[in-house]
Amino acid sequence: MKFDLQPTLENDLIKVVPLKETDFESLFEVASDPLIWEQHPNKDRYKREVFENFFKGAIESKGAFIVYEKETDKIVGSSRYYELDEENSSVAVGYTFIAREFWGKGHNRALKSLMLDYAFQFVNKVILHIGATNFRSQKATEKLGAVKISEIEVAYYGEPVKWNFVYQIDKAKWVG
Repeated sequence: MKFDLQPTLENDLIKVVPLKETDFESLFEVASDPLIWEQHPNKDRYKREVFENFFKGAIESKGAFIVYEKETDKIVGSSRYYELDEENSSVAVGYTFIAREFWGKGHNRALKSLMLDYAFQFVNKVILHIGATNFRSQKATEKLGAVKISEIEVAYYGEPVKWNFVYQIDKAKWVG
């Protein structure tokens, strides 16, 4: 079985489906909240022209998702798989953002759990790049059992280089 970077995944709370070009307006409606990006290295991603670049990168990655709440069918946010490295048995999970109405309600954990459970069927390590000033995401990542392993500069798709922390979750330590 081969790692499909865009499977459809679901649990009791959310459904994760491959991102399509036609999802732009509805996803931008969620992303246009400046507070979502407040701690993110690219704080202006709530602006249409900046989000258009982000969305283009998401589509071209062929690993991006739109996330829905199952009960209401409301858009929760987006995430993606990227940097699949079969030689090192790893894949990165990231570019995640969640609508504020879903913060602190288990949606991010449900999303990451689905993505990690799926990834660990194929790889032994999941990597997460978190902005150095994105304390909210760092804390959430650590709650999943991720360990900070390094600091690097990351050039997001068509955006300036930003300082990031690299976290890793090992399959052997993942408890879901």
